Amino acid sequence: MTATAAPASDPTDAPGIHLSGAELMSLRHLARRGVSPATRTIAGLPGGIVTRKRGRGSEPDDVRPWSEGDDRRFIDRNATARTGQVHVRTHHDERDRAVVLLADFRPSMLFGTRRALRSVAAAEALTLLGWRIVGDGGRIGLIAAGAGEPAVIRPAGGERAMTAVTGALAHAHAEALAGPAVDDPPLTDTLALARSLLPSGGHLVVASALDAPGPDFESLITALAERLSIRLLLVSDAFERARPAGLYPYALPGGQRGTVQADRRAQPADAIDPRLARLHACGVEGLRIDVEAGPESYAPLMERLDAVL
Repeated sequence: MTATAAPASDPTDAPGIHLSGAELMSLRHLARRGVSPATRTIAGLPGGIVTRKRGRGSEPDDVRPWSEGDDRRFIDRNATARTGQVHVRTHHDERDRAVVLLADFRPSMLFGTRRALRSVAAAEALTLLGWRIVGDGGRIGLIAAGAGEPAVIRPAGGERAMTAVTGALAHAHAEALAGPAVDDPPLTDTLALARSLLPSGGHLVVASALDAPGPDFESLITALAERLSIRLLLVSDAFERARPAGLYPYALPGGQRGTVQADRRAQPADAIDPRLARLHACGVEGLRIDVEAGPESYAPLMERLDAVL
């Protein structure tokens, strides 16, 4: 009998490294859970009195197949009879909220020491936010910034928009993993692209660790914040916040290798990250996303963020 060696497993298939469109789509139900009265989005229509939104809205949004958690009252009888499969009709209110998600998939984001890469955590948090926005009748778009040309999806509404966004996230992340090890391109060109996708008063949500953002990043984002509402999800790995002392090997994009000795560094639990403080001075608010926490912990954070967009 001849023994046959088992094929080596692809390291990009390991949990936390590979980004799956199907897994991102499955975060929809997690995004729907845990809506509390204290954080529910207020009404988006103009007026002198701020009230909580009630009901499902009056504008037709989409007809889609039934999924677990849908309300039976919204079953669309015509589509169900025509297809033989249960369909539901969704509605939204009359406001038009356009949001572009900017996912940083540059080489520095392909790093992680707990649970997942920083790039994967960024995609998970943005997807949760995206599901909340389209579920509330908003329009969602995407820019996935890597070492090459960014992937771009213009803002659109409904489940089809999120299907396109999650698919583009997975494809852009696979290309980033397969790409060469190069220096990070600046984020400034990506910010200019986001400005062209959004109307004045639109919303831009950036998920990044802000490594090498570019020399003009702060001045550009300050100017952009006068036209758009910008929020930052600062993606943070546990190694950045509490680094054990020791010798650490490194490899540079040019092929140089070596080791560096580092002292122990630990940030106080309540310390404000200096990157968030600098952006606050630029007119951009943000919050920290801990990679090791996972989507279950991101969901309430995205709920609070959704309430102020």
